[in-house]
Amino acid sequence: MPSHPIAETVASLMPRAQRELAELVRFQSVADWAQFPKSESEGAANWVADALRAEGFEDVALLDTPDGTQSVYGHLPGPEGAPTVLLYAHYDVQPPLDDAAWISPAFELTERDGRWYGRGAADCKGGFIMHLLALRALKANGGVPVGVKVIVEGSEEQGTGGLQMYAEAHPELLASDAIVIGDAGNFRLGLPTVTATLRGMTLVRVQVDTLEGNLHSGMFGGAAPDALAALIRVLDSLRAEDGSTTVDGLDAAGVWEGLQYPEGDFRADAKVLDGVDLIGDGSVSDRLWARPAVTVLGIDCPPVVGATPSVHASARALISLRVPPGMDTGAANKLLMAHLEARTPWNARVQVEQVGSGQAFQADTASPAYASMAEALRAAYPGQEMQAAGMGGSIPLCNTLQNLYPEAEILLIGLSEPEAQIHAVNESVSPEELERLSVAEALFLVNYAESKKA
Repeated sequence: MPSHPIAETVASLMPRAQRELAELVRFQSVADWAQFPKSESEGAANWVADALRAEGFEDVALLDTPDGTQSVYGHLPGPEGAPTVLLYAHYDVQPPLDDAAWISPAFELTERDGRWYGRGAADCKGGFIMHLLALRALKANGGVPVGVKVIVEGSEEQGTGGLQMYAEAHPELLASDAIVIGDAGNFRLGLPTVTATLRGMTLVRVQVDTLEGNLHSGMFGGAAPDALAALIRVLDSLRAEDGSTTVDGLDAAGVWEGLQYPEGDFRADAKVLDGVDLIGDGSVSDRLWARPAVTVLGIDCPPVVGATPSVHASARALISLRVPPGMDTGAANKLLMAHLEARTPWNARVQVEQVGSGQAFQADTASPAYASMAEALRAAYPGQEMQAAGMGGSIPLCNTLQNLYPEAEILLIGLSEPEAQIHAVNESVSPEELERLSVAEALFLVNYAESKKA
């Protein structure tokens, strides 16, 4: 870390940051009330609100969003004539999945092998701590040079759109000159990276019906149309022999011109088993960031244990289609639904229902804010230059903000580098990455304020 007053301040604040992240991780703030108490999310929201008040934020509020969750808002006025920057994070987290597979408890921040382990440590409770560290460092070194708005969402992982709907109904609330989304991550640990694109997504449920009820496979198998077999045929039609996504009429030949993802690195990051091929063609970057990708998320069918010798009357599946920037999600969804209907064999009855969607996002990395961020990252990561990468996931709020504030520059940074294993068991954050990115964010705010004076 360079010898810079802001960097020195952040370094001195890291023990406090660890204690605070431990407090925040302790809340089991999964926005699924059927599995986790709503009080856990409410506790996390109140913790965030109290932290903002302690930093002198005004108008701190718990916003009741239309999906039944709460987002936390606060405003820190800046100097006269200074630009306003919106800082985003979310306090809700993914479920721990398999408690027994965690080396240490999912909701207890645990230091091990130079990393801090716990659900939400990187995604995205650590992102909120990053914002706090940056602001505290600025306050200790002459003050925050911009106006700051902070919004911390409570249902990002559920994808229920509460904050998007609230922002659309209150368009003045989050208005700003630049927006820093703290929910992305470096391409590689120690390699400063901004996320330039996000794939959109459509989510559909398909159901196939063939019989009034299940039949004995010995008496009727061979002539009776099996709904599960029909569904398997439909799902198989979504991929070519090499595993490439094949939806009738959908362009799947995009090329990624930016940072490349070496196949060996990807195999290691994805923990692909020895001898198993990757799917698709083109570069790994093409497949992840420039082309559509279909995934079967789940199938309703009997489990192997307890299965009976039956021909199945009904079967259904949940399918996601990730959509690259430049491709309209609505148009892609129509093609997917038409494909599923057309490829259903044996004149079986088929119903296709859209259950979720979000448009892709593409940032303007040539904008002045990105020049300010590049300078900041260069200082926080000596010897490294800012890289721009895509991200296969979706952050629907980005499109909402882009539509509401078309003049605002949106930057995506964060703590979710590959070793963080977000959404998996044993999620962790690198404290060194947290420290460097907090320095970078603070320096960005300084640089951005200066750029607006020019």
